[in-house]
Amino acid sequence: MFKKHQIYKQDNYNMLTVEVQGKTLIIREISDQWGEECHTFISRPEMMHWAENRFRAEKFEGREEELQAIMDAFREV
Repeated sequence: MFKKHQIYKQDNYNMLTVEVQGKTLIIREISDQWGEECHTFISRPEMMHWAENRFRAEKFEGREEELQAIMDAFREV
């Protein structure tokens, strides 16, 4: 049984989830622009490093609360 965490979901075409499969973390990112992308990590620090690079503060100017909610969701995985 895998544990699935929803990081965000704007609609059926824009969402990001993390599946925990034992020690492996699989991020599934679905966007209407790029389709589905999968990223596999073997540790939480590795996943957090990816998340910090993927969700940079300068891209969320004026939407800091949204960024904080996304990063909090990653930390809870």
